[in-house]
Amino acid sequence: MIKVLKSGVLLTIQDFGREGYRHLGVSKAGSLDPFAQIIANRLLNNNDNDAVLEITVGLCELEFSCDTVIALHGADLQATLDGQAIYPGWTYAVKNKQVLSFATGRAGLRAYLAVKGGIQNTQVMGSKSTDLNACFGGIQGRALTTGDEIPITPYCGEFIKVGAMAPAQRKLIRLHPSPHANLLGEPLLSNFVSTAFKVSSNSNRMGVRLEHKSNLAHSHSLPSLGVSPGSIQLPPNGEPIVLLNDGQTTGGYPLLGTVIEADLHQFAQFRPLDTVEFKYVMFKEAAKAKQKLDGHLHQLSLALKNNL
Repeated sequence: MIKVLKSGVLLTIQDFGREGYRHLGVSKAGSLDPFAQIIANRLLNNNDNDAVLEITVGLCELEFSCDTVIALHGADLQATLDGQAIYPGWTYAVKNKQVLSFATGRAGLRAYLAVKGGIQNTQVMGSKSTDLNACFGGIQGRALTTGDEIPITPYCGEFIKVGAMAPAQRKLIRLHPSPHANLLGEPLLSNFVSTAFKVSSNSNRMGVRLEHKSNLAHSHSLPSLGVSPGSIQLPPNGEPIVLLNDGQTTGGYPLLGTVIEADLHQFAQFRPLDTVEFKYVMFKEAAKAKQKLDGHLHQLSLALKNNL
């Protein structure tokens, strides 16, 4: 077990989330930075989809009640193990009664903690992820809180320390074209891609709100249509919302475009006041970006093959 001594700002259990239920109004949930989850799990020779802890901002403390091995990835939230500094991108052996603490960081927003064998909570609709809006999955469908006990499998076997780098961070986000280009018009879309946005503090797992000084306001309304993580909605006030994993499944705002799969994970790590810009790309460039990211993960697997 892992006992939560202090839960911090937001501490949840996540995996890749739920696929195939959006027609029922069920959001995906899951790790906002799935590539951090994958890398952390591969460092432990886990399955890519083994459940992990998503730690937002930090300021939490976890006590282990058994021996295990852990891997950290994502943001550097100044973690310590019994007071000794540990770093994202590496594996560490943990002993019974040791305490893992997180302060906070100056870059990045979310860290991912994987344990050998994965978090062992019960699946709901094919996933162990916590859906904070629908209140199911994880542990009792809520964020973890002080006193919660997180089930894990003890591990006392061989431990080889390994590490891995994260994919490069980007501030220029690539988009599939807007399905409402004719409605919104070329002047507005040109203004959109020439604007540097600031991430709003009013952002969460549902979506990242963007602030700016340009004029993107409009008076268009649409019948509700299906949306997904990566859809960029434009409300009448002109402040875009990039939908994330906990976002709704339908919406009636026009869409400025959709973040390509290779770049969506960047929004897991944007902090309030970070700058974000956008550019439209064609499918060929989006596919090439995903292939490059997959290549990074494939190289990691090859490098680890002779060590684990």
